[in-house]
Amino acid sequence: MMDTILVSGGAGFIGSNFVRHLIRHTDARVVVLDKLTYAGSLQNLAEVEGDARFRFFRGDIGNAATVEQLLETWRPDRIINFAAASHVDRSINAPRHFLENNCLATLGMLEVVRKHFAQHPNSRHRFLQVSTDETYGSLGPTGKFTEESPYAPNSPYAASKAAADHVVRAYWQTYRVPTLIVNCANTYGYFQYPEKLIPRFVSNAIEGRLLPLYGDGKNIREWLFVEDTCQALLLALERGRPGDKFNIGGAQELTNLEVAESICRVLDEEHPAASNQFLRSRGVKSYRELTTFVADRPGHDRRYATDSTKARVELAWQPTTSFEDGLRRTIRWYLENRQWCNSMLARQNQIDGEVDCPGER
Repeated sequence: MMDTILVSGGAGFIGSNFVRHLIRHTDARVVVLDKLTYAGSLQNLAEVEGDARFRFFRGDIGNAATVEQLLETWRPDRIINFAAASHVDRSINAPRHFLENNCLATLGMLEVVRKHFAQHPNSRHRFLQVSTDETYGSLGPTGKFTEESPYAPNSPYAASKAAADHVVRAYWQTYRVPTLIVNCANTYGYFQYPEKLIPRFVSNAIEGRLLPLYGDGKNIREWLFVEDTCQALLLALERGRPGDKFNIGGAQELTNLEVAESICRVLDEEHPAASNQFLRSRGVKSYRELTTFVADRPGHDRRYATDSTKARVELAWQPTTSFEDGLRRTIRWYLENRQWCNSMLARQNQIDGEVDCPGER
């Protein structure tokens, strides 16, 4: 019998990359559930739409009837939940929306999953919650978060993800639903929504607009290329034991200013400023001249860094893409897919108007 994996939130950034990863590297049937908010799009899944193993359904993970129907129809062996509102700046303006979408909807889905797994027992059943290193809060200049580090979220987004993680853990401890949690570092790559730092800065730079950095630009994030993230998630699904928790990080720490400078350097090589009509019209000779600093945002964590030893040992996972290589591949993709970026931003503007912010997660 063909293995079936249900991917909720599979039309978003990491979710759509994970779907393509499954189609390329497994024989599983892949069923996607996504409600297609502004950041999720069928464009992200165009590459796999014709594959016989792929199915897409539009719907909300918080809708019990929708989830029940999918589970009964497709009987997935494993479920991976990407569905979430993920932008910190948006969460500051709409905290209730984030709590409802990231925690309460996950709770609703888990309750349906609990009943279904009990009715159709299968030793391969897993429910993997895709989370973030932001749930741990902020680090000082040294040290790393381990799987035993206490949660101390500082933004409504991080709090909503932490709350969801606690619910997922509780469903293992209380009901023995075979859950897993993976806390991922800052993931970047293809199909990342253009409000996030790297795609926003690439888009702004190409069009001669400013590259706004919060505060002094020295907040540190750990960066991980999306293909490495997808490989770690698949290994967690395949090898993780019920109740497991893994940190997934690339051990590549950079300040936001260093990221901005790297983007400018790669753009100068891939799309020279001298030939950029938008820069010429403004009298700008280098992408670096577009960098500017803006007021810091509330609750801005200073540093994230994760200890991924457990994943490297127990899952035999190892990131293979350097930030330099991953960034160059990402920038080339955005240069070649300007139409995708523009269409995604147009969809956002129709919903709630343009968001003009630094875009850091």
